[in-house]
Amino acid sequence: MTGWLIRDYAQDDLEGLIRVDAESGTTGEPPLFPLSDAVAALQGGHPAVVAVADDVVVGAAVGRVEHDRAWILRIGMLPSWRHMGMGSALVTALEHRFFAGGVRSVHVALPEEETGAAALRNCGFEARSGLVVFEKRGPVTPRAISMLSALGAELPPGGLWGKVAGMQREKRLIERRLVLPLAHPEMASQHGVEPPRAVMLFGPPGTGKSTFAHAIASRLGWPFLELFPARLAAEYGLAAGLSRRFDEIAQLDHVLVFIDEVEEVAAARSGADATGVGVVNELLKAIVRFRSQDGRLLVCATNSVTALDPAFLRHGRFDYVLPIGPPDESARSALWGSYLARAGTEADVSALAAASEGFTPADIAHVARMVSQAQFERTYDTGARSRPTTEDYLAAIRETHPTVSRDMVAEFAEQSAVFART
Repeated sequence: MTGWLIRDYAQDDLEGLIRVDAESGTTGEPPLFPLSDAVAALQGGHPAVVAVADDVVVGAAVGRVEHDRAWILRIGMLPSWRHMGMGSALVTALEHRFFAGGVRSVHVALPEEETGAAALRNCGFEARSGLVVFEKRGPVTPRAISMLSALGAELPPGGLWGKVAGMQREKRLIERRLVLPLAHPEMASQHGVEPPRAVMLFGPPGTGKSTFAHAIASRLGWPFLELFPARLAAEYGLAAGLSRRFDEIAQLDHVLVFIDEVEEVAAARSGADATGVGVVNELLKAIVRFRSQDGRLLVCATNSVTALDPAFLRHGRFDYVLPIGPPDESARSALWGSYLARAGTEADVSALAAASEGFTPADIAHVARMVSQAQFERTYDTGARSRPTTEDYLAAIRETHPTVSRDMVAEFAEQSAVFART
């Protein structure tokens, strides 16, 4: 006598099945398929069986059929019923239902010593060695989707971080100081590292501050939300708008908030400018509230640190103040290499990097776009594919005025020496 009865799952069994699932695990590892997937399969009428003793559910196996292939999403039993052959009986009953319905192969993924592993071996299932389960979980809960949409947030495409060409020093600094603690908060906590909550990026215009903000969000897999002070001012008044928006942001689980040209709302305060003082005070209070929650990062960008109110940069407000300057020669070489590859052409990268000294990433992008457009038009006019030469790029460089002047470079160097906090 086995002491149990195996039968098809019935709707009234759900509560008992959930109880079995909660008590069944032995390894502590989370299952590959969450319980919500198993419940959805049950509600969708996919094959499932339960073991019942005295009208109580003491074991269960839940499947999902996809064309001629099936997955066993759950194998579970109460601890007091283990090692009695129940697992093998559940698996056998479920696979019979699979094969009767036209399934040709059955698959299961679970930790090696988890409940049900021995039953699978006993039923003739073979473990495939050398397989690795890759997993990536979305950062946005269904509850947050509508709010993100209402706020104008976006989910940056994956891979933006890898597309930031050159700028290796800045990328390494941001990767180590910001991304790693936020991506691995438990490991950071074990070493006494507090994940950053706010960072200031400063540097001349066109050096890639907003590009880095988008890339950080992409790297973390977090929504990206840019705040536009002018829009908030028009809708609510700037101080009230900032307070309202940060209150809404507090309801999100993960988000990177970006404020570009933050000096527009955090300029040095004057006693005669009561409105300006109120806006800065409101933003400072909002930052304090923002810092009280995990899973979020505020990135502010400015062209000039000296234009900001001194209170804005005090310790405790921004964890890091990072300089983002014009690319050095190796970074310019990497940028040129990426644009040449995109255009499917070859040129003397060293000559282009040397000739574009002082150019920002935006300047180099502008030159590359000009040359590509000219070649496209020439191909269209002649009917023969035209490819740019090194001289074509050098000529375009000579016609382009760098965004950053020598005085701006000198000012950036001085601000880096005084304000940088890395």
